[in-house]
Amino acid sequence: MTDTIRLSPLDNVVTAVRPLEAGTRVEGVTTTALIPAGHKIATAPVAAGAALRKFGQIIGYASVDIAPGDHVHTQNCAFAATDVDYEFGTDLAPATPATGDSFLGYRRETGRVGTRNYIAVVTSVNCSATAARRIADAFGPEELAAYPNVDGVVAFVHGTGCGMADAGDGFEALQRVMWGYARHPNHAAVLMVGLGCEINQIDWLLDAWGLKQGPTFQTMNIQNVAGLRRTVEAGIEKVRAMLPIANEARREPCPASELMVALQCGGSDAWSGITANPAVGHACDLLVAQGGTGVLAETPEIYGAEHLLTRRAVDRAVGERLIERVEWWKDYTARNRGSMDNNPSPGNKKGGLTTILEKSLGAAAKGGTTPLTGVYRYAEAVTARGFTFMDSPGYDPASVTGQIAAGCTLVCFTTGRGSAFGSKPAPTIKVASNQALFDRMPEDMDVNAGDVLSGAASVEAKGREIYETWLRVASGEASKSEAQGLGDYEFVPWQIGAVM
Repeated sequence: MTDTIRLSPLDNVVTAVRPLEAGTRVEGVTTTALIPAGHKIATAPVAAGAALRKFGQIIGYASVDIAPGDHVHTQNCAFAATDVDYEFGTDLAPATPATGDSFLGYRRETGRVGTRNYIAVVTSVNCSATAARRIADAFGPEELAAYPNVDGVVAFVHGTGCGMADAGDGFEALQRVMWGYARHPNHAAVLMVGLGCEINQIDWLLDAWGLKQGPTFQTMNIQNVAGLRRTVEAGIEKVRAMLPIANEARREPCPASELMVALQCGGSDAWSGITANPAVGHACDLLVAQGGTGVLAETPEIYGAEHLLTRRAVDRAVGERLIERVEWWKDYTARNRGSMDNNPSPGNKKGGLTTILEKSLGAAAKGGTTPLTGVYRYAEAVTARGFTFMDSPGYDPASVTGQIAAGCTLVCFTTGRGSAFGSKPAPTIKVASNQALFDRMPEDMDVNAGDVLSGAASVEAKGREIYETWLRVASGEASKSEAQGLGDYEFVPWQIGAVM
C-alpha cells in the first residue's frame, strides 16, 4: 500500500493513506506539516484564489498561497459556488447484461414485492405518538412467537402533523410519507392513529390517495374513541386481529428486478468516496442490470456534482428536474440564512473532507455509472426502473424516511466515521469505508470496504459482495442493525416550512 492516493491526473492534491510526519517525501514533494490519514497534500503550488482539484473536479479554492507539500484543509481551502455548463445525456453507459438473479420476497396483492413482513402503527400527528407506541409495545416476543412469519409490530411516530400549513411543500411531503408507509410492500397490515383535530387529517389522506379500510388497513382517532386508554385498548384488538392474516404471507422466489435499494451515506470520511461509495455504485450497476432500482438522495450532498449526474440523464427533462431541485435548495438555504457549505459536519472534516464540493463528488459515486432514469420529490413514489434520484435533506433519518416512503425495500448505508443507524420496515446494510472502522465496530458493519484501500479487493469485487449481501438480506438474513434492534426511532419525516 502506497503512502498516498491520486484519483485523477488533473488533481493538484493527493490523499494520505496513513499519517505522514513533516518532512516525508511523497509524490515528488516534501510534506511541510503532519498530515493525518485521509487528509490532502498539495503536489504543486496553488496561488490564492486558484482551484483545488480532486477526483479531477474542483473541490474548493485556495484562500491563501499554498506551497507543494502543504496540508490542504479548512485553513487554506475555501468553498465557493462553481459555475458549470450542464450537459444532458452525454455520458450514457449501458448496463451490464442481466443474469436472472433472484431473492425470496413477499409478493403482495398489488404486485409489489416486500423484503420484510411487518404490521405498522402509523401516526398522523405527534399527539397520537404515545397511543401508537403503547399499541405496538403490547406485542412482545411471547405473543409474536405464535406468528413466525410476522417480523414485528412497529410504531412510526413523529413530531409534526399540526402547527403547520394545510397546503404547500411541508404538508404535501408529510402526506406522501404517510401514504408511502401505508402502502409499503414491507407492511402486511397498517393501523393509522390520529388525535382528531390536527392539520394532517387521516380522512384527507384516505380521500386524496384512494385508501380503503379493510381487515389489513384500519384507522382511528383518539377523540372519536373517547380517550387515550380506550384508543390503546381498541388499537391492540385491531392489531391482534391482523396478526393471523399477516402470518399467512410466505416468501417465494422473486426476480432481483423487484428490489428497490436506498443509497445512503452518513458519518463520511475521505475514504467514503474512494472505497465504500464506488463499491456501492458498482453494486447499484449490478442491480440495475437485473432491472432493479437504486435511489440516490440527499440533494445538498450532490451539490457540486450534479453536473456529472445530468450528463447521465436519459433525457433533458430528467436532467432539468435535478437542476430544479438543486436551485430550490439554494433558495431554501438562503431564505433560512444558511449555506450549502454548512455540510460537511465536524466529523466529516476530521475525517479529511473539507468542503461540500469534495463530499458531494464522493457521495455521488454511490449512484454507479448507469443512466439516470428519474428524479422525484421527497417521498414521492419512485416508478422508474434503474438508477434514480429522490430530493431530500442530507440528514440521514429524514432522508431514509423519504426513500422508504418512495418504495425502497432495502437501505445501503456507507460510513467512514461510524454509524449506529438502522431502519424499519426496510432493513439497513452498513458498509465501512476503512479497516479501522470495521475492526472497531464489528457489530454494526455488514461489509468492509477497507480492503479496497489495502489492495486486497477491487472496487468491482467489493461491489459484487455488497450486491450479494443485498440479495441475502432481502431474502430474510438479518443485517447487523436489525440484529441490534435498530429502526424504531429513525422514522423522521422532513419538516419543511414554518411551525405555527
